[in-house]
Amino acid sequence: MDTNKISPIRRGKDRGENLADRIYNQLKQDIFEFRLLPGDRFSENEIAERVQASRTPVREALFRLQREGYVDVLYRSGWQIRPFDFKSFEDLYDVRIIIETAAVKRLCELEAPPATLEDLKRIWLVSAGERLSDGATVSQLDERFHEMLVEATGNLEMAQMHHAVTERIRIIRRLDFTKGPRIDATYTEHGKILRAVLQRRADQSQLLLKTHIDESKAEVRKITVHMLHTARRGPE
Repeated sequence: MDTNKISPIRRGKDRGENLADRIYNQLKQDIFEFRLLPGDRFSENEIAERVQASRTPVREALFRLQREGYVDVLYRSGWQIRPFDFKSFEDLYDVRIIIETAAVKRLCELEAPPATLEDLKRIWLVSAGERLSDGATVSQLDERFHEMLVEATGNLEMAQMHHAVTERIRIIRRLDFTKGPRIDATYTEHGKILRAVLQRRADQSQLLLKTHIDESKAEVRKITVHMLHTARRGPE
């Protein structure tokens, strides 16, 4: 692996963030940005040399990434960025659909709408001129929209399961917000879902939510394939 692809570790962050945290965050960002590609192999020494750190914080960062499913440790052969598994990611999107459609059905059956829905209204039921355009910001808000729908049911176990799925698909889910039209579509679709839930239209809210997630899944796959192809081909 070309260790020059690994970004240098940024200094001067909050005191609460130690060196292992910074290495972890930077390696994760390199994976997200396809500077480190699925299948890339490397040793702890290579990374330690690149980031100018000892092997201890590097190993700590790598084991954290392994627990989250981003890298694999190879017996006597160092580490590897986990090969991209579209089937696994799409299975996780399907799990999202099951949990979230169950959640909105439950929300529609409540006697009174949870206060959480008022917070979502202030974010998503806005005029076109009030919509945010920064993809990274909207990506974070989108993630919270879906988590808050599940959390609003009051079912802690369901919320924890959903959060675990959210963590695992974040690496590709954020790609859905690299295109302007997809950001506008997210506002429109979230607004329709939210209105259906507020009007207690369970069947409609479930259908809208399923369609929304399916479209995002398809778009993310298309963008991911393109970005992987571009990254592997390298500069012209």
